[in-house]
Amino acid sequence: MTRTLITNDDGIDAPGLHALAAAARDAGLDVTVAAPMRQSSGSSASIVAAEEDGRIAIEERRLPRLDGIPAFAVRGGPGLVALIAAHGAFGDPAELVLSGVNHGANVGRAILHSGTVGAALTGGLNGAWGAAVSLDVGMNPTAFHWDAAAAVALDVVPFLLARPRGTVVNLNVPNTPTSRGVIEASLAPFGIVQTTLSERDVGHIRLAVEDLPNTPEPGTDAAYLAEGWVTLTGLDPVSHVPLGFTRGAASAPRQR
Repeated sequence: MTRTLITNDDGIDAPGLHALAAAARDAGLDVTVAAPMRQSSGSSASIVAAEEDGRIAIEERRLPRLDGIPAFAVRGGPGLVALIAAHGAFGDPAELVLSGVNHGANVGRAILHSGTVGAALTGGLNGAWGAAVSLDVGMNPTAFHWDAAAAVALDVVPFLLARPRGTVVNLNVPNTPTSRGVIEASLAPFGIVQTTLSERDVGHIRLAVEDLPNTPEPGTDAAYLAEGWVTLTGLDPVSHVPLGFTRGAASAPRQR
C-alpha cells in the first residue's frame, strides 16, 4: 500500500481533512493524518513552528470516522508538517502527500500563498507525489460537498502515481454533488478572491476577503472551475525556467 500523509491548512478538526482521509483509507492507501492544531490558511510553505526549548509540540488525536488511523496535531503550519513527515516524524516517510480538502478554491497565481498548496509542494520537494485539493465553496455556501471533492481527488491518484516521483498537482473541485469532469488548466493571472485592507488604525490593521470583479481569463483554472469543471494543474516544487541570459551580457560595474 502507498504510504500517504493527509494534511491541510484548515486545522486538524476540519471536515475536509476528515473526508479526504476517509476516502484515502477506503481506496486502500496506508494513511497517516497530521495537520496544524489550528487554522493556518495563507501560510504557504512556511516551516516556522511554535517551539519550546527547540521542540515542536505534537499531540496524538482520535478523529471521527477515522478509527485506527494514526492522527497528529502539530503546533505549526502544513509546510512544516510535510517537512517533518518526510524526515520520519510520524513513521516511515510518506510516498504520497494529499493536502486538503481545503475550505475554498485555490486558483490562479495566488496559490503562492496557500498553505494547502505549500504542503503538497513541500512533499514533492522531498520526493513524494503531492496533490493539493480544494473545494470552491464561494463566499456564502449553503452546503459543503467534502466527500465529492475527496472522491475526485482519489480518482486522480492513479494518474498522479504514474508520473515521476516529485510530481505535484493542484485540484479545484466545484461545490456540487457532481461535476462536468476533470480538465487540465493553466493558472489564471489572479485568483477568484482578493485580500483588501478593511481597517487601519494606530497599532493595528484588519484584512478582508472579497470576490474579484473581473471575469476569469478563458482557458484558465478560474474560468473552468466557474463553468463546473474540476481543474487539474501541474506544479513544480522547484522549477528551472531558461531566462535567455547570454554570458557576458550584463553591464560591467562602473569604476569610481
